[in-house]
Amino acid sequence: MEFVHKSVLFDEAIEALDLNSEKVILDGTAGGGGHSSEISKTAKQLIAVDQDPDAITVLNERLGDRKNVTIVHDNFSHIKSILKSLNIDKIDGVLLDLGVSSFQLDTADRGFSFHKDAPLDMRMSKTGLSAKDVVNTYSETELADVIFKYGEEKFARKIASNIVKARQDKPIETTFELVDIIKASLPQKAMRDSHPARKTFQAIRIEVNGELDVLKSTLDDAFDCLNSGGRIAVITFHSLEDRIVKEKFNEWCKGCTCPKEFPVCVCGNKPKGKVFKAVAPSQKELEINPRARSSRLRVFEKF
Repeated sequence: MEFVHKSVLFDEAIEALDLNSEKVILDGTAGGGGHSSEISKTAKQLIAVDQDPDAITVLNERLGDRKNVTIVHDNFSHIKSILKSLNIDKIDGVLLDLGVSSFQLDTADRGFSFHKDAPLDMRMSKTGLSAKDVVNTYSETELADVIFKYGEEKFARKIASNIVKARQDKPIETTFELVDIIKASLPQKAMRDSHPARKTFQAIRIEVNGELDVLKSTLDDAFDCLNSGGRIAVITFHSLEDRIVKEKFNEWCKGCTCPKEFPVCVCGNKPKGKVFKAVAPSQKELEINPRARSSRLRVFEKF
């Protein structure tokens, strides 16, 4: 199986983990092993986690013979139970490279891409609720809410209305069927800047995989699992993800939250760490990999 993924902000993410031979690192989105392979060259131990069974197959092929690598087929939201099963109390770093991988986008039958005709799927784990289920069973109001909330699509209501109308004749089963409905729902001027289906496909993918809810809980659990001086490095690919990461990191950095008129602190709240860095891809990287254009790397260090 050829699992190719262009790791965005690769050098920056590896550098941010501040690797050495004493550290235990968890890569929660190991994918094809790009980051994991590099981390394992230096770290004492690497836990390479992915929920995609195709990724696990490739990880075993590429990293299975490395004695300091443990490959786990699971969702990174289960970080605490994963570490408990390995008898690991604390770790020194967590890497999350969020969103859909190049492999998933380029494998047509996974149904992630609006550029390829395929069955509507979009399940990163290949199990549970699919895009076809969302499109064909959600009410018009539920569809509109998902598309607006997770895709920030201002024509969400029109798209949802047309989806419901179309499925009355037959189930919507393929990516191109959905793309055609979306195109028919948008005014011509709205289709000039980017592909008209981009926002809706993003929204449905997030809903199918529960990506934002999973992210919020995972960040808190990852923080709890970190040693002092440990770092969380997160690569995001759209504003919704980035906002969650930024707000959570800032929350951990806050000190006293008492009202300004209080003469002395009574809350006792102290900063739990610091934001180590926040970077965007370089122009050179964007020229090599246009998919990196919306990515951001944020890094937090625990006190």
